[in-house]
Amino acid sequence: MLDKLADWVDAHRDEAVDLWADWIRQPSVSSDGTGFPAATEHAAGLLESCGLTPSIADNPGRPVVFGTADGPPGAPHVLIYGHYDVQPPGPLEEWASPPFEPTVRDGRMFGRGTGDNKGQHLAQLLGLRALREVTGSLPCRVTVLLDGEEEIGSPNLPAAVQQRFAGAKPDLAVWSDGPVHESGRATVVLGVRGVLAFQLRATGANAPLHSGNWGGVAPNPAWRLVQLLASMRDAEGTTLIEGVDTADPLTGAELEALHALPVDVAAALHGIGVDAMEPPAARPYYERLTRPTFTINSLTCEDAGEHRTVIPNVAVAKCDMRLVGGQRVEQVRDAIQRHVRKHDPSIEVTFGAAMDPSRTLPETPYTAAILRGWAAGHGEEPLLMPALGGSLPIAGFSEVLDIPCYGVPLANVDERNHAPNENMELDRFLRGITGCAAVQLALGGAL
Repeated sequence: MLDKLADWVDAHRDEAVDLWADWIRQPSVSSDGTGFPAATEHAAGLLESCGLTPSIADNPGRPVVFGTADGPPGAPHVLIYGHYDVQPPGPLEEWASPPFEPTVRDGRMFGRGTGDNKGQHLAQLLGLRALREVTGSLPCRVTVLLDGEEEIGSPNLPAAVQQRFAGAKPDLAVWSDGPVHESGRATVVLGVRGVLAFQLRATGANAPLHSGNWGGVAPNPAWRLVQLLASMRDAEGTTLIEGVDTADPLTGAELEALHALPVDVAAALHGIGVDAMEPPAARPYYERLTRPTFTINSLTCEDAGEHRTVIPNVAVAKCDMRLVGGQRVEQVRDAIQRHVRKHDPSIEVTFGAAMDPSRTLPETPYTAAILRGWAAGHGEEPLLMPALGGSLPIAGFSEVLDIPCYGVPLANVDERNHAPNENMELDRFLRGITGCAAVQLALGGAL
């Protein structure tokens, strides 16, 4: 069967690449609306062309697009998640070719959305089409969900999911996003970290003041801000905000999978120009990417970089926390607010992008089938990654629907998603079609 699917991909190679290029050519920037609503109609058309029945959800913002297809009685109901919105292009002068004019060079497709996420969910769709055209049917019942707002935090996704699956929910979710492991090996991902962004703003006098004339008299908001930050995390990396660190411990199976991931720590650190990891020193590399973090993204006194000998009148810290299983955005937000009120209530805290974490345990049903199908479709045993370091809105399924979720990323490590010259290797896209089809066969019991 896999040989026939591979033959189908070979026979439809040019068509598949052309469909991919046409999809990239259609802008779909959710942050400013560029390309909408035409992008939504294009997404629905792709679903229909691959044998699914499309529908557009009546949700606020950039719509969610669904596609459905029946499978044999008793087979699992698989939800396939992708997103059709993209980041803004960024500085056009940094692109080697225009971002919405897809270009193939050196075995890669270049353009905004190549790997994040149009190439990846298109491979999923073409895998379904290949199965239908080769076998005459699908091995599982399928619902495809294409999100139009992932790049702005998917604010309307949970409500759309709840409404859509109010009657009967899927058995599991499968998503393709982000790159494979740094080694280039095929990868299966079991979770993603959540995120909560926030800003702390301290104010003093009504204008900057001469640090000699007013030193020792006028309060300095920069000192107040750094003292608040020091009360929030210690030198060993422990977050000191009461009520934040409710992370669940890693299971034995998760630790085993983490320790099996290949990594050259020295080379990784050398590549970013440092010689040591963040404290605590003893924590292994990949365990760090499954644990909570507290990051200061920027510190400023809004002085336009002039650095005069003044007492600033404003000091701002922009921060984020990455969250893991056992933590929730609402609980962490409340804890931060309580901490600021306790230590310096005059400092203003405001919150930005937020997303809950998602966690699926290795022991969960369907893990073995996903690994088996991904191995068969790629011709190599995949690495099992308990969690990505980054964030995706997968909690909309693992938490809202209480179903296991599996990531099968397709993009190359250097895909440059969100940056100029975003790209995805053609061979990964084409092999992904066979891999996605093989996962469906394994879930349906045919592999």
